[in-house]
Amino acid sequence: MARARVEKDFLGKVRVPADAYYGAETERAVENFPISGMKVPIEFIRQYALVKRSAALANMKLKKLDEKKGKAIVRACDDVIKGKFDNQFVTDVFQAGAGTSVNMNVNEVVANRAIEILGGKKGDTKLVHPNDHVNMSQSTNDTFPAAMHITTYVLATDRLIPSLNTLQHAFEKKAKEFKGDVKVGRTHLQDAVPMTLGQEFSGYAVSIAKQTDNISRAAKTMLTLSLGGTAVGTGIEASKAYSNLVVNEIKKQTKANFTLSKNFFDFQQNRAEEEWFSGALRDLAIAISKIANDLRLLASSPTSGLGDIKLPAVQPGSSIMPGKVNPSVPEMVNMVCFEVIGNDTTISYASESGQLELNVFMPLIAYNLVYSIKILSSACDVFAKKCVLGIKANEKKMKEGVEHDVSIATALAPYIGYTRAAQVARKAVKEGKTVRQVCIEMRIMPKSELDKILNPKEMTKRKR
Repeated sequence: MARARVEKDFLGKVRVPADAYYGAETERAVENFPISGMKVPIEFIRQYALVKRSAALANMKLKKLDEKKGKAIVRACDDVIKGKFDNQFVTDVFQAGAGTSVNMNVNEVVANRAIEILGGKKGDTKLVHPNDHVNMSQSTNDTFPAAMHITTYVLATDRLIPSLNTLQHAFEKKAKEFKGDVKVGRTHLQDAVPMTLGQEFSGYAVSIAKQTDNISRAAKTMLTLSLGGTAVGTGIEASKAYSNLVVNEIKKQTKANFTLSKNFFDFQQNRAEEEWFSGALRDLAIAISKIANDLRLLASSPTSGLGDIKLPAVQPGSSIMPGKVNPSVPEMVNMVCFEVIGNDTTISYASESGQLELNVFMPLIAYNLVYSIKILSSACDVFAKKCVLGIKANEKKMKEGVEHDVSIATALAPYIGYTRAAQVARKAVKEGKTVRQVCIEMRIMPKSELDKILNPKEMTKRKR
């Protein structure tokens, strides 16, 4: 049997692995909830440690926390933030509500590391106690949502938005590159009037830009915290001075404009900010998935599809069909987007199911928010670098399509009327001819006028 130490909590004795930095409450959570194997995201844990570090500094300034203990706690938090104890955060995502197990996991690891720094042995809570010292002036109910807000804001601004900017710039670059490539536009999956491939790609760039702005606005709602609200928002065991000090310390460390919530009761009852941000992620996923769908359609080929573009070949596409190449990157993007949309549904249900003074489903909300941000960030980077930037225009295929596009009869309508233009178009389809050929046969107008009116490139330009 592996070596163990015995710790106590108010429920009794618990055997904890001897080398573990976590303690009795974490071990109970591990034993009680062997559910999924999915752990609380380490990015979240590190921001939780930042909350603990800031709380210790605030409590020292208020003379509530002994300076020797406080400095050891700060050093221990720094170690957690640097990733030195990542393997000590072991609670399953599906656990007892509110995140108490997560909070205690952090408290216990920080406490035992602080004990070690002070020369003691793990479990010697007389030196540093996880509740009395590390959790001083705090509750799970105000620290967990604070860590969730900080993590979401930092990941959104440091990872997701830069990835979206990369993707937007990739589409903008291609829009310029393809500005002279005339192709058939399509509505209802049927041929429509001509446009340029550059115009099509400019739409994708603007779509990403709009979603980036939406994400940025949603991220700013995460800049409110209720630290000092403690259990239900009344601030029991915490002072107003503490709230101001702890938030100012977080503001200093993150270089972000975090402020205190105007109403701690609303903040702890509801997860409105997380809902909004998750909704912004869902909207982003819908927009990106639509673009991925378009690229798969536009690249459908090489012999019998639309074939307007050629995607970079990143891997073989079949285990049985030699030489087959699939739109692998857009397919990955679609799957990521489906996952994000599903995560939003989970977050919506979890947010709606909060009761009275607390939402007990915060661990699930936090996990899905962080997960969605991470996979979207990575997907956008890969989408830009391994797909969009390598797209080539299939000029020959597009030219052939434009030559046989019957929708260019639209340009005739101002001259010969809608009804007669429709007759020309239907005759072209029926006889397998171009609109120009039919017009000449029907002697609609002189060739010189037809050349001007039926110029596909001119049709792509807005007339003043």
